[in-house]
Amino acid sequence: MKLSVLNAYKIMKCFQKQLKLKPYARGFHLITDTILNAIPEIGQIQMGQLQVFIKHTSASLTINENADFTVREDFEAHFNKMVPENAPYYKHNYEGADDMPAHIKSSLLGASVQIPITQGKLNLGIWQGIYLCEHRNHGGSRELVMTAFGV
Repeated sequence: MKLSVLNAYKIMKCFQKQLKLKPYARGFHLITDTILNAIPEIGQIQMGQLQVFIKHTSASLTINENADFTVREDFEAHFNKMVPENAPYYKHNYEGADDMPAHIKSSLLGASVQIPITQGKLNLGIWQGIYLCEHRNHGGSRELVMTAFGV
């Protein structure tokens, strides 16, 4: 049975919430459960998407290993080597040695993730979780916008 555009519009659900996270230390932090607790309306969607967007330029989001904490430690070590502090060519350094590297790391990883919703649950792989990537030594609390939509 085909749904017309008008009928699909009538049954489409869309939920949007903002979440202010507690301050996290510099590093990579699993926040999947925090997101799920903040937008339980995902359970009302049988097929759709969740987009999570971070409203900052010195922190980012990514999806990766959710079981072994050493993966998160290795991410931090690698990114610090790949994008070092105090590079002599940085001009934007008046907010501290970690500021410009944080902007670069944020651009490399991105400001949002999108995850399929299937039968009211995030359709992540068994070893996948959503990370907050805090790139500043004292980044403070971070704000997320979560938009869940589907049928």
